Amino acid sequence: EKPYRCGDCGKSFSQRPNLLTHRRVHTGERPFPCAQCGKSFSQKANLLAHQRIHAAGEKALAGGEQEDGASSKPKPRSQQRNYQEDTPFVCPECGKSFRQKPNLITHRRIHTGERPFTCFLCGRSFNQKTNLVTH
Repeated sequence: EKPYRCGDCGKSFSQRPNLLTHRRVHTGERPFPCAQCGKSFSQKANLLAHQRIHAAGEKALAGGEQEDGASSKPKPRSQQRNYQEDTPFVCPECGKSFRQKPNLITHRRIHTGERPFTCFLCGRSFNQKTNLVTH
C-alpha cells in the first residue's frame, strides 16, 4: 500500500519521508551542500557519492554546471510533466526524464561524478564509454 501521493506528479510512496524527499524534485530544494566545493544535493546519498570525487583527488564539477556547461537546475514543473507517460524514469536529483533506465543510469553519473571508463594509456576517466572511445 502506498498512501502518500505527490500532488504534483501523482507518484505514490509507502512512507511519508520518501514522499518528502521526492518533493525536492519539484521544489528544487538541495539541503545537502558539499563542504569542499559548495555543490548542493537533494539527497544525502548523492552528496556522499559526490564526495568520493574529492577523496580520489579528481576535479569536481562546481557551480551548478554540467560538463557541457548546461545548468543543473531543476526543470520547471510544466516541462517535467510534458513527457511523463513516455519517460517513466526520472532523475531524483534534477527531475530529468528518460524513456530507458540505462539512460537514467548514465545521466546520474553527472550528479555523482562517477567516471567508470578509464583510458589505459593516460589514465583519464570518462562517465560514458562513447567518450572514452572518442578520446
